[in-house]
Amino acid sequence: MTLESLFEGLNIQDYYLGKVTQVYRSSCIAQIENVEAMTNRSNFSSSFLPNTINYFVLVESTVGVFLGEVFENKSSRKNVSEQADGKAQGYHEICIDTLAVLTPNSNRFQLAGFKTLGITDKVYIAPDVTYQLFIQSLEFSQDDEQPLPSFATYLNRSAQASVSLKPSTLFNRHLMCIGATNSGKSTTALAILDKLIRTRRKALIIDPTGEYRHAFSDDEVMKLTLGIDTTISPSKITMEQWEKLFEAENSGQGAVLAEAITSLRFMKKIGDDSYYYKVGANIDEVQENLASVSNEDTDFNIELLPEQIQAEAVCEPDRDNDYNFRFRYDALKANANASFVKKIQYQMTNTRFLTFFSNDPSMNNLLDVVDDFVHRPEESLYIDTSALGAAEGVGGMVIDLLSNFVMAQQDTYPFVFFIDEVHRYAKSRYSEREFHGGLTLIAREGRRKGVFLYLTTQNPKDVSPVLFGQVGTMLIHRLMLNDEIHAVENHLDDYAMKHVRKLNQGEVILTSVNLLHNVFIHVNKCDRKQYNDTPML
Repeated sequence: MTLESLFEGLNIQDYYLGKVTQVYRSSCIAQIENVEAMTNRSNFSSSFLPNTINYFVLVESTVGVFLGEVFENKSSRKNVSEQADGKAQGYHEICIDTLAVLTPNSNRFQLAGFKTLGITDKVYIAPDVTYQLFIQSLEFSQDDEQPLPSFATYLNRSAQASVSLKPSTLFNRHLMCIGATNSGKSTTALAILDKLIRTRRKALIIDPTGEYRHAFSDDEVMKLTLGIDTTISPSKITMEQWEKLFEAENSGQGAVLAEAITSLRFMKKIGDDSYYYKVGANIDEVQENLASVSNEDTDFNIELLPEQIQAEAVCEPDRDNDYNFRFRYDALKANANASFVKKIQYQMTNTRFLTFFSNDPSMNNLLDVVDDFVHRPEESLYIDTSALGAAEGVGGMVIDLLSNFVMAQQDTYPFVFFIDEVHRYAKSRYSEREFHGGLTLIAREGRRKGVFLYLTTQNPKDVSPVLFGQVGTMLIHRLMLNDEIHAVENHLDDYAMKHVRKLNQGEVILTSVNLLHNVFIHVNKCDRKQYNDTPML
């Protein structure tokens, strides 16, 4: 494609600005010769302001047509009005950031790579058709995949420029939506979910607050509420996941928890509904009983866990002449376990907690429903975890359980795994332990299975660096704190960095490894019901 084809039906001289006078690796400086074009905007779209900055220009070069964005506009005359009249001979220069290049044998803009501009190359104001072509060239993917319906519009450009991207552009390197409270993060999340559901693409939605509980109809998604209509058998949960659930602070508490669960599994095996009382019990007999617990003996009564941990406060006695081989009570262990027992008892004060970890046949089984979901096309699943108080360890455990479960399945249909407020599941309140094992596994290996993460968070610092490093596409709303902005600076250029604090509600910086350039967009609020309004004082 040539420069003339971009100006078809237009007088190219009306758009001529001047020539390049200085060239740098990623930018250049051009001297303005057509001063009238900088003030007379009657021939141009109102979305382009030639006498300011942030508008596009075209540079005709020997290797093709370069697309640039003006980031600095300066006049050497102190009295700018003199130059505007065309009477002065002062210098008027613009600084241009090189974005892409359009080669003669291509109909799309491409990254410039090692191609550079040259001295005396001619500079023109880019017409509206150029911006439309740039939007079409933004996505690197050139397959026949159908794009999602438009969910936003580009800022500071033509009103007809809507954002309509392919699902692979947004999700194939995972997607994260970041923003401070009331920046429009949840509205953006729902706007994209709306387009996925409307086009019958699969989504697994985890909602820790119930904010989206009425956003989708029963015909569109299957809805579950953990602890209300959905349970999970304690036998399906690994020991590592139990540690996450009860937020064991150290390896000592983890060992006590494992011993207590093994004891309860033995009691369930022999059909006893009480806990295993060990004080005064024969040591060899207890060890033999616990060793008899096999991998098939996984079920136990979780309600007895606090009592069983207290019963584990035993030790072997000092050897005497009578060869006394029975456990005795250990006050030191009992005191060490006291805080852990209280933590577990506090978790169990939530009545939905015990309902969720049960084998009630009248309720849905979480893993059975998820197994059915991943093997069916065009079916979405919504899981409300708010009844469990998902800000606690149970939320991290559920996410880890589901992540490992879906990655273990075979012949699954591709789907988007949406997790709202992922920082709720980030770290234990009692230790530095992180709950990202399952999510990190999906981030690294999920593309092979067709599992794509879509995460939202208020603070990127709360997300594991390993998980954060696997995210290739970001929707960045307003951020205020320096450490939050520092966390995303590798994804933004200098111009975007300076505007992170200035974004209005609903305005977003879209940055992706699948896009030619970072773009500023305004998300269109969809008409689905969402419980995120701020009450008025």
